[in-house]
Amino acid sequence: METKKPAVDQSIINLYDEYTHKPLERRVFLQRLAELAGGVVAASALLPLLDNNYAQAAIVEPNDRRLETGYLIYPGGSGNVKAYFAKPLGGPAKKAAVMVIHENRGLNPHIEDVARRAALEGYFAMAPDLLSPLGGTPSDDDAARQAFAKLDGKVALGDLVPAVEYLARRPDSTGKVGVVGFCWGGSMTNQLAVASPRVAAAAPFYGEAPSPEVVPRIRAAMLLHYASNDDRINKGVPGYEAALKAANVRYTKYQYENTQHAFHSDVAGARYNKQAAELAWQRTMAFFRQHLQARD
Repeated sequence: METKKPAVDQSIINLYDEYTHKPLERRVFLQRLAELAGGVVAASALLPLLDNNYAQAAIVEPNDRRLETGYLIYPGGSGNVKAYFAKPLGGPAKKAAVMVIHENRGLNPHIEDVARRAALEGYFAMAPDLLSPLGGTPSDDDAARQAFAKLDGKVALGDLVPAVEYLARRPDSTGKVGVVGFCWGGSMTNQLAVASPRVAAAAPFYGEAPSPEVVPRIRAAMLLHYASNDDRINKGVPGYEAALKAANVRYTKYQYENTQHAFHSDVAGARYNKQAAELAWQRTMAFFRQHLQARD
């Protein structure tokens, strides 16, 4: 039986979201957390329910014998970009590709695990480290967030468009590329669908919407996942939907009740929602089967 997670007040989750995305300095976050929790001791007890725990990031073990995994370098717009890859051993010689775009913590064990999950579905999965221009993803989450403050989104997008081309043109590729991204990576998934007509299917999780005027450039089928308790992201959804409809872009939208931003991340403590995460992933894999594996 699954152990029920302790409830965490929404104001505290909102503070953590602010800390993650502004980002706030750790010192400021801890001070405000203590004020909300009623003291330093109570705040310390809450931290394990909020901070990422990468020791849990192994739904598919790194040494799973069904997969080949490792790192590669591809040519991005900013120069060489490091990426993690996972691919199934056996199966068709040519496989469709799925790119996994990380959150604003960079290429970490959780994202590598997500790539392995996609590979077990029969794809060549690749997760770029979009902090490569700044020396790569730090092992410390706070350092990664600080690095993101220096990362130009246009530079990141300039590294993602060539990644799609790289995946489509690999000799072991069918030429079809899907993209899934989370949080900051969800926002970049939306932007990449705008920027690259090569993207066949895109599944952003709680990503910021692109500007309505660029939505008509989208050629990919879109699968949009949103949390119910995520005002920062959800305020842009009505305009995005209206633009998608006006441009006749194929899309499906799901909002998951009683969920928080980052509900898919099994390392995200109180924000993780196992039922919603598994359902959203099942829907994403079905979506990719429809658009990446179906015969033309």
